[in-house]
Formats: sequence, structure tokens, C-alpha cells
Amino acid sequence: MHPAVAVGLVFGGCCSNVVFLELLAREFPGCGNIVTFSQFLFIAVEGFIFEADFGRKRPAIPIRNYFIMVAMFFTVSVVNNYALNLNIAMPLHMIFRSGSLIASMALGIIILKKRYSVSKYTSIALVSLGIFTCTFMSAKQVASESSLNQEDGPQAFLWWLLGIAALTFALLMSARMGIFQETLYQKYGKHSKEALFYNHALPLPGFLLLAPNIYQHAVLFNQSELFQVPVVGLTLPIMWFYLLMNVITQYVCIRGVFILTTECTSLTVTLVVTLRKFVSLIFSILYFQNPFTGWHWLGTAFVFVGTLMYTEVWNSLLKKRRRHKEQ
Repeated sequence: MHPAVAVGLVFGGCCSNVVFLELLAREFPGCGNIVTFSQFLFIAVEGFIFEADFGRKRPAIPIRNYFIMVAMFFTVSVVNNYALNLNIAMPLHMIFRSGSLIASMALGIIILKKRYSVSKYTSIALVSLGIFTCTFMSAKQVASESSLNQEDGPQAFLWWLLGIAALTFALLMSARMGIFQETLYQKYGKHSKEALFYNHALPLPGFLLLAPNIYQHAVLFNQSELFQVPVVGLTLPIMWFYLLMNVITQYVCIRGVFILTTECTSLTVTLVVTLRKFVSLIFSILYFQNPFTGWHWLGTAFVFVGTLMYTEVWNSLLKKRRRHKEQ
């Protein structure tokens, strides 16, 4: 498949996914568990049919390693989605998760004893400053909104702090999972599609712990207003339509990233994903009219410039220009 098609899948799938997630979260802020479960179930069923060949294909990586990876992956997914229940706005949620490069580098230094160039450390400082700026300004907004209701004020702010703690934990756990995957791929070879299947299939029993919450939101979804799906003509509660579209777009997004990893360099993949996050952020702010000040824009600029510095995009472009001039 042509890389341009994969880029289209990433932008179309991931950006649409953010829209449907926010539509769900705005109506029912506690719906993170049912969204996560639906995404896991869909990808697991697809992988069981097309990757595992109905269980007949043996995994290339020993299954015990997948159980460790799955414990991390399940925790990160649930905590990230649950953070939306804790007074965390979608733009802040996306910006905070953009700090994955920092967490990955920090744990790489601690665990793998890696050393980096000055530009890498500069990128860490920029992304850290960007996240701190956006987080601090969001804290001021939560505090000012909470002050309107003195009874709920302290409680709302404490929930927001818990949300920040949850996002921080998920960020570090995700980075640790990335290091674990890196060591596995070095030892057994790259099997991204197999890992995608097991990462979504093995955690499914864990959702039994969340069954009451999932069932509660399924009932709430059934009570939402009816919506007629265009072209198909099928009528169903609108929240189920949003959930269906969220699951489908999530699958398109993940498949697009997987195709990119096989067609392009890791630098290109990182750049595409970074730009996708930026487009999703801007769309979320403009379309849903989320509160966003000049300080938020400054923090966002720090995050994405730092991310681009980390991927060494500038150096790559300068080298290409020099080669072009020499020719």
C-alpha cells in the first residue's frame, strides 16, 4: 500500500476518533470503560480471525511476555480513558499524552542507561515546559470555575488533581511498556500485528471487574435519542452510533499506523503521529469551543516544537537541502 494512503488512514481515523470520543464524553463523562471495552473487543475479534487464524497460528513471541505487556497496556488504556471522568478537558488530555517522548527518554536513561545529544535534552525541556504551562493554566480555570460554587469548589479541584496524577501514571507506564516491547522485538523480531491482537484479546477478562459500570452506561446509551444512520436507514440510539463510529475509527487509526511502520521509517511515523495530534487538538478546540487561552497556545507550541526536535526533523530537512544544493 502506498504510504500516502496510510497517512490518510492515520489522519482520517485518529482525528475522527477524537471527535466521536468527545461527543461520547460530553454526554456521559464516565463512559470511558465502555469505550475501551468496545475497542478491545472489536480489535480482538478481527485479530482472532485474520491474525491468529481462529487460534491455529502459534505466536512468534512467547505468550508469557504478552501477559506482562498486556497488564501494562490494559492499565494504560483504562487509566487514560478514566482520566476524562476526573475533570480533565479533552485538549489537556491530548497535550499531556503528547509528553510520551519525555517519559520514554527518562526511563531509557534510568533503565537502559542510554545517553542523548544536547538537542534531545533541549526537546525534553521544551515539552516539559509546554505541558507544565497548559496544566497550570487549566488548573487556574478549574479553580476559577469551582469558586463559583464554594461547596463543590475544593472537591472539583481535588478531582482534577487526581486526573493529572492518573495521566502522569499512564504516561510513565506507557513509556515502560515501550521499553519492554523494544527489548522483545530485539530478541524475537518485529511482530506488530501479532502484538496488536494479543494486547487487545488477553485483557478482555479484566473487563469483568468493570462490568457494572459498562452495563450502567449501556443502559444509558439505550435511553439516548434515536438517530437514523444515513444511507443505511438503520435507526438506533445516537450514543451507540457514536460508539460504533469511535470503534471503527480507532481500528482505522491503528491499522494506518501499522501500515506506516512497514512502509516508512520510524522518523516519518513519529512525525505523522505528531502532526495528527496537533490537527486533532486544533479541531477539538475550534469545533467544541473548549476553553483555550494564549498561554495554552504557547504551551502547545512548546510541546510540538519539542517533539519535532526530538525526532530530528529539522536536521533531516537541512541535510536534504544540502544534498539538493550539492547536486
